[in-house]
Amino acid sequence: MAMPPASREGAGTGPSGAAPVTVVVVDDSSVQRRFARTVIESDPALALVGEARNGRDAIALVEHLRPQVVLMDLHLPVMNGIEAIERIMAVRPTPILVYSAFVDGDDRSNAAAALAAGAVDVMEKPGAHGPGKLDEDADALRRRLRLVGRVKVITHPRARLGGSDATLSTRRLGASERRTPDRGPLAAVKAAPPAPVAGLVARDVRLIAIGASTGGPMALATLLGELPANLQAAVVVVQHMADGFIEGLAAWLDGLCALPVCVGASGRRLQPGTVTVAPSGLNLVVHKELRVTTHEPPRSQYHVPGIDATFSSVAEVMGAETVGVLLTGMGRDGAAGLKRMRDRGAFTIAQDEASCAVYGMPAAAMSVGAVDRQLPLSEIGTALRQLAGVDLPAAGGSS
Repeated sequence: MAMPPASREGAGTGPSGAAPVTVVVVDDSSVQRRFARTVIESDPALALVGEARNGRDAIALVEHLRPQVVLMDLHLPVMNGIEAIERIMAVRPTPILVYSAFVDGDDRSNAAAALAAGAVDVMEKPGAHGPGKLDEDADALRRRLRLVGRVKVITHPRARLGGSDATLSTRRLGASERRTPDRGPLAAVKAAPPAPVAGLVARDVRLIAIGASTGGPMALATLLGELPANLQAAVVVVQHMADGFIEGLAAWLDGLCALPVCVGASGRRLQPGTVTVAPSGLNLVVHKELRVTTHEPPRSQYHVPGIDATFSSVAEVMGAETVGVLLTGMGRDGAAGLKRMRDRGAFTIAQDEASCAVYGMPAAAMSVGAVDRQLPLSEIGTALRQLAGVDLPAAGGSS
């Protein structure tokens, strides 16, 4: 069912006088569509302009109505959600919020595939783990739709993700070298080596701490894909993401990177040459000798896992032996922690505005003097290699 374009224009204004964020809902469940409709219509800052029951109709609606946000399930008839996301991002780039009930078992990898296809964020539907508090679920959905509506997106054609025979789980995004299935020797891609980032010199780096939020999975795929297997530093990543989806994100990144990727757990140690992702629903704290513990966040903490919690702990125990990186994301999480890292001698990097999906977190870090260098995403991997004293083989070199 599609509402005519006039419905969008006459939807009124939000509390601040701004036009409401226009939304198309895509779900084959009439119950879920009704819930989404009720949630959206209860918020003057949002306006429902259309509904679709399958991926093919979703593409047509987005092309016709040009909404500011698409709320999309992944398990759809006629055309599944992942293919619909790919096509929408290729022909009519629109912020897409995936709304999925599938967070367990093999299905959780679908969330990572949707992010690879160009979706901005993933959110769990009510009831995926039993009956939830519908008022809280509704409020969370309203907030997320308002935020996603502010995200800038770019054309994301399927061809740019990899070869025609590639799948979403194995495509390599922005990487300079590829890991063999047994994590054996690396083969250099025949391309010009990246130009060094001016003014950076090697230092003693034991840990690289990275924080990201909205738009982060794609940025992480690009950045982590630039780190070579001979990196001696440990890497810890904190990505804001709904409960249940971190494991799928880590598995997806593991298939894209030369470095192994795992989910952190209390009592374990961060290992050199390994990427550890903070687990769902918990803050990850780093202690001496790179041991980590995980903790329930305070009720007042909006973003989970918390970047500030991890960055602050890194500052206290690692000092100058670290590099901190704050990537794209909404809000201020990570700014205070990055400032603590810089104050303790760490080198700190923020993603620049032009390459961010959302420039909120890096901008907040810049405003408090937390950043040594602001760089485009395409240069951050190179900067990390320079700081860590490692680099990729020259173009045309042997593995």
